[in-house]
Amino acid sequence: MNIKKLLLITLLICLVVPLSACHKKRLLDVFIVPESFDENKNYEISFWEKNDSNITQKEIYNQAIQDFEEIYPNIHVTLKSYTDYAKIYNDVITNIQTNTTPNVCITYPDHVATYMEGDNVIVNLDELSKDEKYGLGGSLVKFNSIKKEEIIESFLNECYIKDSLYLLPFMRSSEATYINKDYVESLGFTIPDVLTWDFVYEVSLKAMDEKKNNQVLIPFIYKSTDNMMIQMLRQLDAPYSKEDGEILIFNDKTTKVLLEINNISKAGAFSTFKISSYPGNYFNAGQCIFAVDSTAGATWIGTDAPLMDIPEDQVVPFTTVVRSVPQYDINNPKMISQGPSLCLFNKEDEGEVLASWLFMQYLLTNTPQIAYSETEGYIPVTTRAQNSSEYQTYLSNSGIDNDKHYSVKIDATKLILDNIENTFVTPVFRGSASLREAAGYLVEQIANKSKIVEIDEEYIENTVFDNARSLYRLGVDSKTTYKKLPSASIALIVTLSSIWVLILSYLIYNKVVNIKKKKGEY
Repeated sequence: MNIKKLLLITLLICLVVPLSACHKKRLLDVFIVPESFDENKNYEISFWEKNDSNITQKEIYNQAIQDFEEIYPNIHVTLKSYTDYAKIYNDVITNIQTNTTPNVCITYPDHVATYMEGDNVIVNLDELSKDEKYGLGGSLVKFNSIKKEEIIESFLNECYIKDSLYLLPFMRSSEATYINKDYVESLGFTIPDVLTWDFVYEVSLKAMDEKKNNQVLIPFIYKSTDNMMIQMLRQLDAPYSKEDGEILIFNDKTTKVLLEINNISKAGAFSTFKISSYPGNYFNAGQCIFAVDSTAGATWIGTDAPLMDIPEDQVVPFTTVVRSVPQYDINNPKMISQGPSLCLFNKEDEGEVLASWLFMQYLLTNTPQIAYSETEGYIPVTTRAQNSSEYQTYLSNSGIDNDKHYSVKIDATKLILDNIENTFVTPVFRGSASLREAAGYLVEQIANKSKIVEIDEEYIENTVFDNARSLYRLGVDSKTTYKKLPSASIALIVTLSSIWVLILSYLIYNKVVNIKKKKGEY
């Protein structure tokens, strides 16, 4: 290729690249509720959901889509299933850059706080939810839409970020302690109505003292160590974080909790999912006394569980009792609220957004709410579903079979229903997901190192805390840690880079010309 032509192409690239960098992603306007919904126009919308390879759950989603499309024949919903919330999160982050996000997504407030860093990526639901025609309980919605006051207030409050509504709750769960009643009583103890940390530690240590040679036993296994640390701190009224994102977890009470965990871990009486694998497997084999897991995991736990990950010949029969997570103060119990919510992504076509919002509302109606909650230890998020005769009959039939009415699952469900007022969530902000991971890291580090390192206050504060700050980028001001580079700065960097490319191309061109002149070729 002619050298001059090559230089010209390079120059054009250098001029185009900064422009494309500035306009790679078209900014979306703030969504405004349209005056009407065009039912003669066809809309294709996507819904990203998560289930644990549970065929029944996927069938419930498919049925909900079918029923919704019969009501709105001009809206076609495409379902995309995931088995991991983290994968949904990563895919959404990637797709934000190209304006190819889903329309409706199963998610968590921590994730949405990150999505919101993109301009108008997530639809603010404040006005939309209150719209007389298409809002919650709206007059022009073609099905019996849930009214805002029918959503459990505490669950709806979890969906606010920076004082605005950005999600709707879909299902709620919490954590439960699944207890091998026979083992506890064989050690001379009686299970209290409300567990305490001291009780669990005492029973676990005694079990280790009486452990037989070659017996596989981990008395206490916790699946989600981030929840463990967060709940312990809340029960102690200890600092965790502020609403504005200030990190407070590295304090004396956290050190105290970690020293307790070190004592139980050092004796071999405590482990975690990341260290030892799924607690339900040890529990069902009679190798664990206290297994703490989500209420949504109840169908995997207990010797009659309909879902189980170990061979039948390894199951040891015993009575399973369900209690809340251990407490420091039995008169003021605190347990974490968890479970998926729904968010609505903005699009250029306001009609597409409204179509997606209508489908999002449909997922809160009784049929999908009750059907989904019956698959695992979830509870519906609306009073309409919870108070329905269908749901109350489901609860009252506990134990009549080991599938739909599996007693441990329904006991776990009733545990949440009885403790809604005792549940809590942590502040949501850009970086709150990293703080949550750091909370679990603290527990994991102590459980991992308890037998090989001398752990004291100095080690925790100077090694474990510092490692957590560094690994999860938890500075004094987390807001600056996660600050996004302005688009103008990005454009400037790209422009300067392009100039250097141009200068380099010019130097190469001159070099080639001089060589050719010397050879008499120019």
